[in-house]
Amino acid sequence: MRQTLIAGNWKMNLTVSETEEFFKNFKFRKKENVELLLCPPFTDIPITRFFLERTSVKWGAQDVYPSPKGAFTGEISPSMLKDLGCTYVICGHSERRQILGESDEFVGKKVQAVLKEGLTPILCVGETLEEREAEKTEKRISEEIGAAFSLLKKEEIEKIVIAYEPIWAIGSGRAATAEDAEKISFFIRHTVKEAAGKKAAESVRILYGGSVNADNIADFLKEKDIDGGLIGGASLKPESFLAIYKNA
Repeated sequence: MRQTLIAGNWKMNLTVSETEEFFKNFKFRKKENVELLLCPPFTDIPITRFFLERTSVKWGAQDVYPSPKGAFTGEISPSMLKDLGCTYVICGHSERRQILGESDEFVGKKVQAVLKEGLTPILCVGETLEEREAEKTEKRISEEIGAAFSLLKKEEIEKIVIAYEPIWAIGSGRAATAEDAEKISFFIRHTVKEAAGKKAAESVRILYGGSVNADNIADFLKEKDIDGGLIGGASLKPESFLAIYKNA
């Protein structure tokens, strides 16, 4: 049985002092079979570790550079993240693809580098509103997944998490319906099966992200192929993030 994963992506929010205040109000009570993860900015990872390392809550990073070391000014390597206790790394969030021009191939290299370091990549995929209206959602997602899978062995594919985030729903307050999210999640699982077999398809966790909140998380998790949520804005306040976790 796949364990539910509720992951918070703080994006470029919360200073170190604001993070300390967050954790002063973070009244966490563990639930069985629901994993909780926070991905703060790089600058907040050490203090996040300080508050979470004696709990079951995991912490991770929002991005990575796909090299172990070198002359890459301003970048962070997988080994640096591992040394900070990170266990997950978000790869290819749509904001990085769209704003910073990251290609499918470059994101695939990140997934490969994260796995090589023994960390778990969260591969983000999703379509724009234009692609959705042109009925190109499955084509776009196949391209994003295919670029990563082409660099991986079948046994490595089993270890990744895939987050379906329709770009038109991120931060818009407009979530996909649970039925729509399930349709795409089923397609993603079928794509995994085609690439790596039944065992991988049954192992890979698929998250939904895009205006997820405490009121709609349960609807998504009732669906067969949705195993959790990648939460943006609602993860910035302890009470709203923990409400999502509770309702999961």
